[in-house]
Amino acid sequence: MCGIVGYIGGKQAAPILIDGLARLEYRGYDSAGIAVIEPGSALIVRKAPGKLSALVDSLKGATPEGFSGIGHTRWATHGSPTEANAHPHTDCSQQVVVVHNGIVENYLALKEDLQKQGHPFASETDTEVIPHLIESYMTEGVGFEEAVRLTAQRIQGAQAVVALHVKDKGRLVAFRLGNAGGITVGYGNGEMFLASDLPALLPYTSQVAFLAPGEMVTIDAADARFRSIKGPAIRKYPQAAPYDSVAIAKEGFRHFMLKEIMEQPSMVHRAIGGKVSFEPADVHLPGFPFTDPQVREINRVVLTGMGTSLYACMVGRTYMEHIAGIPAEADNASELRYRGPILDDRTLVVSVSQSGETADTLAAMEEAARQGAKQITICNVEGSQSTRMAHGTVFIGVGPEIGVASTKCLTGALAALYLLAVRLGKARGFLNQGRVESLLNDLASVPRLIGQALEQEHLCERLSQKYGDAFNFLFLGRGINMPIAMEGALKLKEVSYIHAEGYPAGEMKHGPIALIDKSMPTVALAPSDALHDKMRSNIEEVKARGGKVIAVVTQGQHDLADIADDLIEVPLSPYLVSPMVHVAPLQLLAYYFAIKRGCDVDQPRNLAKTVTVE
Repeated sequence: MCGIVGYIGGKQAAPILIDGLARLEYRGYDSAGIAVIEPGSALIVRKAPGKLSALVDSLKGATPEGFSGIGHTRWATHGSPTEANAHPHTDCSQQVVVVHNGIVENYLALKEDLQKQGHPFASETDTEVIPHLIESYMTEGVGFEEAVRLTAQRIQGAQAVVALHVKDKGRLVAFRLGNAGGITVGYGNGEMFLASDLPALLPYTSQVAFLAPGEMVTIDAADARFRSIKGPAIRKYPQAAPYDSVAIAKEGFRHFMLKEIMEQPSMVHRAIGGKVSFEPADVHLPGFPFTDPQVREINRVVLTGMGTSLYACMVGRTYMEHIAGIPAEADNASELRYRGPILDDRTLVVSVSQSGETADTLAAMEEAARQGAKQITICNVEGSQSTRMAHGTVFIGVGPEIGVASTKCLTGALAALYLLAVRLGKARGFLNQGRVESLLNDLASVPRLIGQALEQEHLCERLSQKYGDAFNFLFLGRGINMPIAMEGALKLKEVSYIHAEGYPAGEMKHGPIALIDKSMPTVALAPSDALHDKMRSNIEEVKARGGKVIAVVTQGQHDLADIADDLIEVPLSPYLVSPMVHVAPLQLLAYYFAIKRGCDVDQPRNLAKTVTVE
């Protein structure tokens, strides 16, 4: 969640640090700070609660001068978002400086021990024990790099840390423990970079390397040296970054969220590009780890994720059963890890995480590995932790998603799950060639169909004006579109702060119907599929109780025109790909409701793009 940036080289560090932090704002944060070592070895630390702009304003145009430094945007876990709790944090002597992403689970015991040694603490954070630990080792005569390594061995939990020392200003040292947010090393010309995510580095370098859990790196202006936290050296080579800086520009859109909603047609095309052939119809998943005989041994699929990724899993469950012919279930990753699931080598666990760094999902994957299950991850970030844990990866491939509320990553994940199901179904002999061709042709139509659905943008904007004062919403769906109703409710909650609930429409009479009145609108997904008549009955039940209904219907479908208050028409879509199409107007509704209410669309309060702690 937190953003980390480090620089060492021949340029002024502070502007690079601030620019890097600005490129990481999408991760979510509540305070920001930088630390720079000036040429005379004076340490300058500047911190401020709130947005990065507050930090910039506090500098009053006088950025610290120096050629090495670190920066941080913090999402509070220990201690409120105050200047004292903001990163970077220092030791007693103001010589060791640290920025940190994660939670030090044993910080209380470490803090008590350090306080007994005479270390005063200036913040409420768990982070502050880290520079004090480094200092305590250095007072025993241990060098800076080794002190960082020994500290890494003392602290418990998943974290990423970058440290510098005033008297060793020619080096930065970083380490990663467990499945916290990553550390990426950037290679420049006479300069080196560190960051928690690629967008901070892309304006400066396209050559990067990634830290794995249990690894540390020491950089100077010329190079990077890697080693295990246990001691041995590790050889790593820089690789080309998967994205370029143009991809993370807003390209004229008011917000990243709107840009990412509107680019979904091209992004779905991108997600399936290189993975599909149509003559003959086939799916090619690079690096697919299992042979056809191994696939035929699979007797169950467990899909797991969190938030939007969980709803993708719910749709994926239908794909696995209808396309691959395998019994499937979808499970919240934070529950899967604790409920004692029964898994074995005939179980395929499919994890979905746009970042590949979601803590609960990684923990569920660890449990699956412990029980010997086969694993495939659906992920948007190459080199992320989930891609290293799974036996194989199907990359979403939609480019960096900057808006905190996921949009294009959902449709990309659905496309990836669809392709995976086709690959499994063909290997199992469940699909004949004609069926494979039909399924892939349906998928090929999705970019066009989403584009048509997005033509309802102005209608969604008008509906936000009509219903924007509502405090509660109900979203209903059936079948494969039930998870999309839940996703619509989630999006509205995330960006507009309107309370919304998504339900299977058949569940309405089992409780939610008691809430319906004229002040609580209902959004009903009622396309012309096999469940349309049942959805019509649900809509009539809402109307009979004075409720207002926004119905998402198939274009040209007129039977609800006299019942629903408003219609959002979407193109006729093949049933299995319809979730990718029907989600688009729900995303637009959430976006324009947020605009109507003056909310921070790209960085909703209390949310972070990548949740790397429980």
